[in-house]
Amino acid sequence: MSLSVSAYQVPTDARESDGTLSWDSTTMVLVELQADGKTGIGYTYGHQACATLIQDKLTGVVEGHNALEVRHGWLKMVEAIRNLGRPGISSMAISAVDVAMWDLKARLLDIPLVSLLGALRPAAPVYGSGGFTAYSAEQLTDQLARWVDEGIPRVKMKIGREPDRDLERIRLAREAIGPDSELYVDANGAYVRKQALAMAEAFRAYDVTWYEEPVTSDDLEGLRLLRDRAPAGIEISAGEYGYDLPYFRRLLETGAVDVLQADLTRCGGITGFMDVAVLCDAYQIPLSSHTAPALHVYPGCCTTPLRHIEYFHDHARIEAMFFDGPVAPIAGRLEPDLSRPGLGLIFRRKEAERYRL
Repeated sequence: MSLSVSAYQVPTDARESDGTLSWDSTTMVLVELQADGKTGIGYTYGHQACATLIQDKLTGVVEGHNALEVRHGWLKMVEAIRNLGRPGISSMAISAVDVAMWDLKARLLDIPLVSLLGALRPAAPVYGSGGFTAYSAEQLTDQLARWVDEGIPRVKMKIGREPDRDLERIRLAREAIGPDSELYVDANGAYVRKQALAMAEAFRAYDVTWYEEPVTSDDLEGLRLLRDRAPAGIEISAGEYGYDLPYFRRLLETGAVDVLQADLTRCGGITGFMDVAVLCDAYQIPLSSHTAPALHVYPGCCTTPLRHIEYFHDHARIEAMFFDGPVAPIAGRLEPDLSRPGLGLIFRRKEAERYRL
């Protein structure tokens, strides 16, 4: 195998923020692996430093490796970054290469990736995700209502930046999507424990059923407090900042979540995501994927505990810009394209070039 890596920075289509962070662009780091005339692609969303790390530390590990031995290649990459630290950009770099390895293997075998991994279901449920705190009331309600009109029966909004406004924004969201759609909220760790618990009680008036990172995901005791004392109809979720299995194991061992989240662009790619799914199976806890819907649909259709996939506004937009092949949700589900090998994605190099770093 030979490897090339590039990075692209795409401005957001509007000002965006959540409970603890603001941003005006998203960076994709893209890996392309070539072998026997086939090209596999993989990517992560993170700082362009991931591209430098891939070039300096992982290229030598991957080039010349047997393209069919994905797990072995993954283990060699984990070994190579030992002195750099596993959490953070090291795992994100491994993730991008791992996805490309899986895509390449499926293309070499000329089968869809979902067939290589072993499908358990024909499609994966999604929820629409956006509702940024920087949005006006009109932007918020228009986005959520549009997803519901398109057949997605569950939507998520950001909260926590201005707690005094949160309940009013949630009320507007509920009115916009009607009584029959599920409403999720994500605080991104903006609240402290008792504040988060008081908000959970107030959410009952608007039938909120999903409460993501009510406190920082590093506060496992706080998450457990919320899980134990929040109204029974509200599920506590966290895990998007997990980079390795010990992190996810701690969340599960402490009983911190009702639903575990994992992001394959951070947790070691498809290989890492499938490992997290096994952990969830062992603890009988559902799994929900975080962002990057065009990537998660494949392992999502192949893992037993999957609840749903996050159809995140920023990433769905970039994937549609950069690739031929991303599937759009139909009736609230993403269905892999079985007519194409691998991930079914073709990189639009010319269109992406204007955003290249």
